Amino acid sequence: MTIKFAAIGINHAHIYGQVDCLKRAGASFMAFHAVEDDLAKTFGDKYPEARRVADPREILEDASIQVVTTAAIPADRADICLAAMRAGKDVLTDKPGMTTFAQLEEIKRVQKETGRIFSVLYSEHFEVPAAVEAGNLIAQGAIGQVVNTVGLGPHSLRLNNRPDWFFTRNRYGGILCDIASHQFEQFLFFSGAMDGEVVSANVHNRNHPNRPGLQDVGDAHVRTAGTTGYIRVDWFTPEGLPTWGDGRLTILGTEGYIELRKYVDIAGRTGDNHLFLVDKKGVQHIDCSKVDMPFGRQFLDDVRNRTETAMPQERCYNAMKMALTAQAIAEQGRE
Repeated sequence: MTIKFAAIGINHAHIYGQVDCLKRAGASFMAFHAVEDDLAKTFGDKYPEARRVADPREILEDASIQVVTTAAIPADRADICLAAMRAGKDVLTDKPGMTTFAQLEEIKRVQKETGRIFSVLYSEHFEVPAAVEAGNLIAQGAIGQVVNTVGLGPHSLRLNNRPDWFFTRNRYGGILCDIASHQFEQFLFFSGAMDGEVVSANVHNRNHPNRPGLQDVGDAHVRTAGTTGYIRVDWFTPEGLPTWGDGRLTILGTEGYIELRKYVDIAGRTGDNHLFLVDKKGVQHIDCSKVDMPFGRQFLDDVRNRTETAMPQERCYNAMKMALTAQAIAEQGRE
């Protein structure tokens, strides 16, 4: 059975990755809704098979469409997901899936009530072959029991290309809620845990006084019963780096460790998706560029079979719960 899907809200460029993920897995892209004509023109040119609709209700009321995907402005994503689930659709949203605890609780309530799938495409995990391969290696026992992770998510600001909502705290949700949600999900995944605790968290605007709503750096310490971790995200990627961020993840195990250089190996090997494995046998570099990424297929199978193979619903929620908790801790006492 071919799954048909549509998009509502295309404000973040991650929507292209979401559409491509579903299409690679065999789904058919039918329609999209976007208020912004400029965004819709570029998007429509990329995906001519999908018709642009003037009213999102055309998508919600179309019984042939089974999945709705969204990369709307972060604060608006929850309402889109809620409307889709109430209309009988499964949902695949960009991160963050929501920007407030109230939205998280309502998502959980409606998901349980409707029996729909609510999923977040944490692209720095599911769409990065090196991260997928790290999961494969750890499942095979390559580094023993995971005891610590360090996740770094630097990003390039590119001020001239960012819309106003990007600099408005209540629209993007804060730096830990937004981009660090990737790292919270990876911490839980590589820890083999469904939930974790935020021990401490910080956010700051260190170098952009003309953009008071922007948080340009944030970090957090986290833990589960068996693991600890550190997360840092920022908007300080220098212009000289040939990509948008030097994303890294180090996973320490009892028998070795793995380091991922996801997007660039600075002054080293060309390309991306570099995985370094260090164990009792020695040191090796693994090129992950051809590693299979199963998330899209698994998600569509979950839609067909009402299962949770792509990502357990509980971990999906709790990654965002941790991100929201860290954001709240970091902003305590601030106006």
